[in-house]
Amino acid sequence: MLAKLLFTEQFAFSKGDSVVVIGLGRFGSSVARSLMRLGHDVMGIDRDPEPVHAWADLLTHAVQADSTNTMVLRQLGVADFSHAIVGIGTDLAASLMTIMALSELGIKDIWAKALTAEHGQIAQRIGAHHVVYPEADMGERVAHLISGRMVDFIEFDDGFAIAKIHAPAPTHNLRLADSSVRGKYGVTVVGLKRANENFRHATSDTLILPGDLLIVSGPTHQIQAFAGQTRP
Repeated sequence: MLAKLLFTEQFAFSKGDSVVVIGLGRFGSSVARSLMRLGHDVMGIDRDPEPVHAWADLLTHAVQADSTNTMVLRQLGVADFSHAIVGIGTDLAASLMTIMALSELGIKDIWAKALTAEHGQIAQRIGAHHVVYPEADMGERVAHLISGRMVDFIEFDDGFAIAKIHAPAPTHNLRLADSSVRGKYGVTVVGLKRANENFRHATSDTLILPGDLLIVSGPTHQIQAFAGQTRP
C-alpha cells in the first residue's frame, strides 16, 4: 500500500511508456504492479531468483541479473527504456552502483528510492533525476493521522497538501461563504462528505454541519492550523 500510494502521488509517466524497475522487494514490486495496471510495459530486475520467479507471469519481463553491471543492463536492452526506477533499499552500494550504470546508459528519467537524506543526495549527484523517500513520507503522513486531526493526508514536494479532515468548529452550521475559510485560514474547501450521503463538490452555498468530512487543499502548515481549530 505504501509504494502504491507514493507511486500514485509522485510518478507521472505517459501511458504506454516502457519502465524498468530494479529491485523487486516490497516497494519495487508494488510500483511495478501499479505501472502494469496503468498500461506500461515493465521489465523487473532483481539479483535474487525468488522475486523474479514470483513476478515472471505478472510483468512484461522479469529477469534475474546484476543491475550494477552496465554491460549486463545493456545486453538486456535497458538503454531503450524511457524510465528507470531503482527500488533497492538496504544495500546502499548496489543502489548507487545501479544508478551509475543507468546514467552511463543514458537513461533520461531515473527515479531512486532512498532511506536517508545522505543516500538521496548522493543518488542525485551520480545521476538520479528524482529521489523518493517512502519511509519518511509515510512517517509524516501517519503522524498526521495519529494526531486525530486528519482522516487522510497527502503532501507534495512544494509544501502543498490535500487532506480529508473533520469539519472544524468554526465552520459548523455555516455556509462556506459565511465561514470565510479561505480568507481566514488560507485553505480551500474542495468537497464535502456527509454521513449516508455521496461526496459533493463544495460551493459558496454549501452548508457545513458538525460531523461533516471536508476535503481541503492548501499549504501544509495552514491545513494543519485549520484542522486544529476547536472554537468558533
